Amino acid sequence: MSDFAKVSVHGGHSGTFCGHATDSLDEVVARYAQLGFEWVCLTEHMPTENPALMAPDEAAEGYDVPRLQARFDSYFSRARQLAEQYRGRMDILVGFETESYSGYAAEIATLISRFQPDMLVGSVHHLYDILFDGSASHYQQALARAGNITQLYCDYFDAQLALIERFEPAVIGHFDLIRIHDPDYPDRWEIPAIRNRAIRNLERIKALDLILDLNMRALVKGASEPYISRPWLEYAINNDIAVVPGDDSHGIADVGMKLEEGVGQFRALGGNTNWRKPPTGRHRQD
Repeated sequence: MSDFAKVSVHGGHSGTFCGHATDSLDEVVARYAQLGFEWVCLTEHMPTENPALMAPDEAAEGYDVPRLQARFDSYFSRARQLAEQYRGRMDILVGFETESYSGYAAEIATLISRFQPDMLVGSVHHLYDILFDGSASHYQQALARAGNITQLYCDYFDAQLALIERFEPAVIGHFDLIRIHDPDYPDRWEIPAIRNRAIRNLERIKALDLILDLNMRALVKGASEPYISRPWLEYAINNDIAVVPGDDSHGIADVGMKLEEGVGQFRALGGNTNWRKPPTGRHRQD
């Protein structure tokens, strides 16, 4: 029995609406309720309008842009129904997770206008229109485009800041995802150009009163710490930046996975488990 409230500020991917997830959205939400979550944010990936930027799993399944967009329509419809179904038992916020490829700003603005999401998770998964967090080979492609590892990290944090400034998403997803295929990432945090950018972004997150996603996906994949790495987690705690767990679930097996371990690490650094729920409509819409 956890002695902290179970919540997820970034979760709810499902096989119904995400090609690299499993199980139905109904099953994923039911699992959250079964485990006693007080509230959860459903944050399916936004669909692209550019067929060249479809995720490999989507392309492999034969999706085209109209089918992706129709699937996303269905996601919002079903997620809203589930939010109503679980009302009084578990609060559900219906939102989506952003991308950062070419043209993303116009696409996000259109989706906000159309669906009026409760919240956004602002995430950077692409650099130079390469999905760097997919396979290690794609990460290497992005690294080759950057020219060196320092530039790759710097470009990541610059892209993240641009997303933050444009939309002020309530939640910043997996703050340091750029480390995903870099076993030497702790060394990168000592490089001034990278460190300065990470701190700059954290300061902007604090100024805008946004929430950092304490993302358990890294632990699920075998890492020793969640996204956010210890230096940035300590910085957030010491500077009163809101940090809230996100299980980043991609099926019922992931729901709540590694929550105890990740929150334990957070608490060991002095983190407060009075979780803040994202306010509805916090993001910029213009």
